[in-house]
Amino acid sequence: MPTLTSKDNKLIKTAVKLKKSAKFRKKTGLFVAEGVRICVDAMLSGVVIDTLFVTKAAAEKNAAEYEKLSQYSKNTFTVTPELFGYISDTQSPQGFLCLIKTLDKSCQFDTIKVNGKFIALDNMQDPNNMGTVLRSCEAFGVTGVIMSADCCDVFSPKVVRGSMGAVFRLPFIICDTIADYLEAHPQLNSYAAVVDSDAEPLTEVKFDLPCVAVIGNEGNGLKPQTIDSCNHRITIPMGGKAESLNASAAAAVLIWEMIK
Repeated sequence: MPTLTSKDNKLIKTAVKLKKSAKFRKKTGLFVAEGVRICVDAMLSGVVIDTLFVTKAAAEKNAAEYEKLSQYSKNTFTVTPELFGYISDTQSPQGFLCLIKTLDKSCQFDTIKVNGKFIALDNMQDPNNMGTVLRSCEAFGVTGVIMSADCCDVFSPKVVRGSMGAVFRLPFIICDTIADYLEAHPQLNSYAAVVDSDAEPLTEVKFDLPCVAVIGNEGNGLKPQTIDSCNHRITIPMGGKAESLNASAAAAVLIWEMIK
């Protein structure tokens, strides 16, 4: 098995650039997934693993996982612990990192399912929030996720890691704006999540199918044009002094109410 030792190696430079640059991820059609479980999830989900990097110690510690992943991946390289730390995006690297072919899931949205229940993200910027939202969507059985083009990159390392593999399996689509998408799909009953005492309390909402709950930016909420494009305005009732919830926490509450 070839061992890489130099930061000047072309593959190492590619891995580092993929870790840092959304533009480069889009250009190359590759993204990074790190960690034993995430890499195994990628394999089990059937995505294309272009390259697997492992340290010798990690391969020995996780021998069964390494054997399967090395056979599944197109290319496999061992790297020194120092070099793995250079390409890693975590504080405590596990010694497994994959370069994966970007997923094209647009075909899964060609037809809006009659009984579909969707989540839409409008300009969500925090990759940790997005990863958690995707994880919640998969856990509770959301049909799919619609993202505006100004959201953070769904293929960033933090989103991939935070989603716990959901990014590999959950149908999603990226559109120019949520408002434009809703206008093009009038069959979707849309519910804008807002902080407004005049909005309908979530506990009283009856979600008519197919439906989509729309969640906004962490600091500014939904864009005015997004709210205007929705059929309903809904809010999460809160009895404490907090004015709002974290975006991922609000999403989990909305998803639960929509799915139950």
